[in-house]
Amino acid sequence: MPNDLVRKLHQRRWRDKLGLFFVEGEDAIEAATAEPVDLLRAGEDVEPKLLGEVASAPHPPRVIGVYRREDLPHWEERPATLALWKLADPGNVGTLIRTADAFGAAVALSAGCADPTAPKALRASAGAVFRVPLARFDDAPRPWIGLASHGGEPLNELELAEPLTFVLGAEREGLPADVLARCDARATIAVAAQTESLNVAAAGAVALYEARRR
Repeated sequence: MPNDLVRKLHQRRWRDKLGLFFVEGEDAIEAATAEPVDLLRAGEDVEPKLLGEVASAPHPPRVIGVYRREDLPHWEERPATLALWKLADPGNVGTLIRTADAFGAAVALSAGCADPTAPKALRASAGAVFRVPLARFDDAPRPWIGLASHGGEPLNELELAEPLTFVLGAEREGLPADVLARCDARATIAVAAQTESLNVAAAGAVALYEARRR
């Protein structure tokens, strides 16, 4: 049954195996640029109670759509790219995809990153996953600018030329030394003295804004 498929697609291993993912809610489905494999509408295709049981959102949606991963945007170079190193939080991954969409940027993901088609990531991306090209981390275009909490050149003083890639790490660990060594430059966003660091999604937004401002 279709709702059994949606239940399976909560798990990354099934999304990987089937090449499918699901999107919840009328607004999210309206934002999709691909044709769904299947649509489940409360009261038409499935009982509202059953739809609520397979949904991941806090409030049961009126509709769930199932889509193919292969129908997401193919890679194309953009003026800026966010390369994400082992960001395990799907909310941060989805938010950064939404941020990239706002600035006309692309996103590259390392192994160990949260799945951008996970339900929480999709909710955070607010439909942007259907518009933002995604690539493997190593395919992000040069130069690479590693964002570090401390010790880098001030971002507002660094020379920025397109195309470029901002490399971001997980919030607690940041970028490991070997990844920073692969970067062509290291930049730090100036914050108030009492502030340790920015949320990674906020740092990505500041970096893309700075690149666009130039």
